[in-house]
Amino acid sequence: MARWLPRSTDLTRFCQKLNRVKTLEDDMMETSFNRCLSTIDLTLLGIGGMVGSGLYVLTGTVAKEIAGPAVIVSFIIAGFASLLAALCYAEFGARVPKTGSAYMFTYVSVGEIWAFLIGWNVLLEYMIGGAAVARAWSGYLDSIFNHKIKNFTETHVGAWEVPFLARYPDFLAAAILLVATAFISFGAKVSSWLNHVFSAISMGVILFILIMGFVLAQPKNWSTQEGGFAPYGLSGIMAGTATCFYAFVGFDVIAASSEEARNPQRAVPRAIAFSLGLATGAYILVSVVLTLMVPWHSLDPDSALADAFYRRGYAWAGFLVAAGSICAMNTVLLSNLFSLPRIVYAMAEDGLFFQIFSRVHPRTQVPVVGIVVFGLLMALLALVFDLEALVQFLSIGTLLAYTFVAASIIVLRFQQQKVDVSAPAAGGRPNPEPHEGPSSGELKEYESFSDKLQLVDRDKNKQQREPGQLKAAFEPYLEFLSDFYPGEVVTVAVVTLMVSAICLCSILVFGNTHLHLPTWSYSLLLVLFSLGFLLSLLLIWAHEQQHSTQTFQIPLVPLSPALSIVLNIYLMLKLSYMTWLRFAVWLLLGLLVYFSYGMWHSKENLRELRPQRLSARYVVFPSGSLEERVQPVQPSSQPTAGLPDTDTDDCKR
Repeated sequence: MARWLPRSTDLTRFCQKLNRVKTLEDDMMETSFNRCLSTIDLTLLGIGGMVGSGLYVLTGTVAKEIAGPAVIVSFIIAGFASLLAALCYAEFGARVPKTGSAYMFTYVSVGEIWAFLIGWNVLLEYMIGGAAVARAWSGYLDSIFNHKIKNFTETHVGAWEVPFLARYPDFLAAAILLVATAFISFGAKVSSWLNHVFSAISMGVILFILIMGFVLAQPKNWSTQEGGFAPYGLSGIMAGTATCFYAFVGFDVIAASSEEARNPQRAVPRAIAFSLGLATGAYILVSVVLTLMVPWHSLDPDSALADAFYRRGYAWAGFLVAAGSICAMNTVLLSNLFSLPRIVYAMAEDGLFFQIFSRVHPRTQVPVVGIVVFGLLMALLALVFDLEALVQFLSIGTLLAYTFVAASIIVLRFQQQKVDVSAPAAGGRPNPEPHEGPSSGELKEYESFSDKLQLVDRDKNKQQREPGQLKAAFEPYLEFLSDFYPGEVVTVAVVTLMVSAICLCSILVFGNTHLHLPTWSYSLLLVLFSLGFLLSLLLIWAHEQQHSTQTFQIPLVPLSPALSIVLNIYLMLKLSYMTWLRFAVWLLLGLLVYFSYGMWHSKENLRELRPQRLSARYVVFPSGSLEERVQPVQPSSQPTAGLPDTDTDDCKR
């Protein structure tokens, strides 16, 4: 019986396969895409992804049903929460200017299976999001023409009475998606130009709303006679924050487009900051004028802004606002169709998804297969499905991606810089430099063990500590942690921090309702898990981290990403159990795809299987330690007979 059980070495090797990270190319700017997008292009793409139907629908819904005029405070808090996630995306987008967004960021720092699951969820998020916006676009236009489109379709095509399907096929929503797909397939420059046009119209309409709205503002609508500024109290403000948070999820289109940016190191952080700031300002100011124009309790949740102008006697202004909302929805549609094929391309390029999606059109330089296939899938979803029950599913994929990106920032910041030591040409010898010690951030390679042994002792105290190593000030108190490899303790601490955050948020969300905990146990568990979270945070902070002035870095690491993790987990646990059930089913499908295809076709897996001729070299690292590095010298097309099975990890001497 025991012989059928897997050996521990097999399990270890299997886990290593699941958690292997992506090897990045030496030239990060090399790409098959066309690097043609400027900071302005990326900024408008981000604004288009954030300022869409939410501005025209979400503000009225939250104001009337959840927070009242205090929706302004909800948007301020939600904007700050989104800023924490956006800064994490900004750092990764500058350091790893490759398409793929959260999928790519997770792959280069956490591991392969986690990256695949993040990418798998982002795919569904964009598909459902694009289809939902198309149906909202169709419904808004239909309402302008007094529902003539709906009545015509039900009369001549028929109505359905099938669960989860729409009442009637929405041909208009499917058609607008097919037209948008055609424009996206013409190339990034055409997509960007089209987004510029719709964004300019949308921002012009928003400016009109603000000017006209402040002219028509009546401060009495915030008075106690109308219910006051915060009629639902603090709980209403926080519930509104959870809803308003999803208005800002479109900024990741900037990170997904980083491989098409001219100067991603500067353009990506700036575009994320500008677009998020402008979007937050637009949401706050529009909420102010909306709740000042008419009493908050009389708003129409489906078309609050247009209805507010109609009720104040400005029907022409209401029509103008309706036209602006359609332009804003077009920008969101373009944003979804722009990002989705590029994430599919990144997964296919790495071998984790079907290879056909990695094809780039030689003339337009876009992943045309992914654009066409997923554009058709979006159109099919918009045509037949009732998406109201699936819209909430969007949030869980987004929040999960935010959580893993925040955790990846911590892991990557406390890792050592991965520097490849290139092998000499066949028959050549490396150039030793016996008179120079290793400089900071540079590896010096020597073939002899003895000729540089004195350099280790001579320069040991001169070099700075490596990222991931314990800070000198904490060594007397945490000396037992010095035996671990750099970054190992931080990785364990990040896992502990996330587990503590999950437990802490679970007690906060379910402690008094579902679990019915007595007060003493509720308080005790809160204290214990809070201590676990804080101790993990302090343990991470006690280690050295990378400090680079070449690209943007998020401040206050690990505090900033840790706060983002807690907030994202809290919001995920606030979702309904049906959302979690659908999420589990989709995850199982993703795992089936990964273990049947992605795991075996992964480029990292093929790299491991590639035969190599090995040779040992001694490398003096900047820290002053001497290590024996086993590295490939000359790739061989045939397996080399007689070579021992040498582990490719560094062996401490």
